[in-house]
Amino acid sequence: MYFSRKSPPHISTLILLAGLSAMVMNIFLPSLPGMTVYFDTDYSVMQLAVAGYLGASAVLQILIGPISDQIGRRPVLLWGIFLFLVSTLGCIYAPNATIFLIFRIAQAVIATCLVLSRAIVRDVVEDSEAASKIGFVTMGMSVVPMVAPALGGLLEETWDWRASFWLMFGAGSLALALVYFDLGETKRRSGLTLGAQFKQYPELLMSPRFWGYSLASGFASGAFFAYLGGAPFVASGYFALDPTEVGVYFGAPAIGYFAGNYVSGAYSQRIGVNNMVLWGSFVNAIGVGLSLLLFAAGIGTAFSFFAFMTFVGLGNGMVIPNATAGALSVRPHLAGTASGLASAIMIGGGAGLSALAGVLLEIWPTPYPLLSLMLATAVAALVAITLTIRRERRLRG
Repeated sequence: MYFSRKSPPHISTLILLAGLSAMVMNIFLPSLPGMTVYFDTDYSVMQLAVAGYLGASAVLQILIGPISDQIGRRPVLLWGIFLFLVSTLGCIYAPNATIFLIFRIAQAVIATCLVLSRAIVRDVVEDSEAASKIGFVTMGMSVVPMVAPALGGLLEETWDWRASFWLMFGAGSLALALVYFDLGETKRRSGLTLGAQFKQYPELLMSPRFWGYSLASGFASGAFFAYLGGAPFVASGYFALDPTEVGVYFGAPAIGYFAGNYVSGAYSQRIGVNNMVLWGSFVNAIGVGLSLLLFAAGIGTAFSFFAFMTFVGLGNGMVIPNATAGALSVRPHLAGTASGLASAIMIGGGAGLSALAGVLLEIWPTPYPLLSLMLATAVAALVAITLTIRRERRLRG
């Protein structure tokens, strides 16, 4: 059943689609140390379940946007979720680490939900409302990563690591039903071939504004992706926390992310996209910097390490919706393509940072290399948005 008319979904459907992407990324993270033992491999290998997944997400998002601009959002979502369900079953029944990682990386197809939930917002609301609406969608979805790691840790201790993947399978089945029954097509088909769609990429890549917003978002979220790759190791190896404790602590950034997205939803139209990205980048850097100072002073603890991660979440909640809206506004007729490309830049960088965090922590198993890496990316986000703002002021002046 495909809809030829525009039929916007309920906001709850978009929130659940975005939330599914978030859950798949982090619910199993408290199980990583145990999975390393189960598959009899090294942590750096098992950590590819994060870095490899993010890298595949980045590549897929380059394709998702143009394909959805060409044939519509709805069919891409339906196929994406179906393939995610197949790959999730592959993870559950994998006999060794290699097969598991192949199917885990294939799970990245669920990125269709993240990219297209935002593109659908841009399809159905005006420019002035886009940042606010995206903020509210991501605020709602941020509840998922608050509870997912804690739930994953509990499932690990009660059953084993597979329980988290069964939960992913159930949530994906629900998402497939919601898209089928609630989400009509919101994008008029472009009529262009896929090759013609890709030829429009230079229109975005030649725009300094697009790069400014994309890099600000990419660097700001880079601190969080480095955290995803390194925090499970720090929590279990350095602080000696059990999986349930790791899960409870691990959700700290999501608390801040929820608040940051609320601020974006409530104040973006009043304060402006650029100012929200600037202040969010500043909050992100301050949180990581203060945490690093505590450890340098010899008084850092597991509580302080994770507590300051709420600032990382808060900053990202302010930066990402506004930087995304800014990137999508550069060429409104390429909203799907812009959403996919901006996400690819963000998540591709995140994949590299996540892998780098895992490697650094095997060499120096303390919080210092992780926090230093996070601080460097947070400062880079500040530089990116500052240069973008200065350029816009020069053009106006």
